[in-house]
Amino acid sequence: MDIDKLTIFEVARIIGARALQIAMGAPVLLKEEVVGLSPLEIAKLEFKKNAIPISIKRPTGEIVRIREAIANWLKDHGGEVY
Repeated sequence: MDIDKLTIFEVARIIGARALQIAMGAPVLLKEEVVGLSPLEIAKLEFKKNAIPISIKRPTGEIVRIREAIANWLKDHGGEVY
């Protein structure tokens, strides 16, 4: 697997984990106002802005370069997060 590419499962796990962190009181890493948005919506926005502070270590031992991987995901999927 390409180290700078994310699978749909990794994207779902990243966004879900970040949404849980936000729901538990972690600070939001966006400069724009997020009042009224759910933790899931905020996590998706952070993903789209490439501001998610999460690391990925695959079972093969690879450490994913998260900034490049998110940028590649957004480029390959037209900026969409499902």
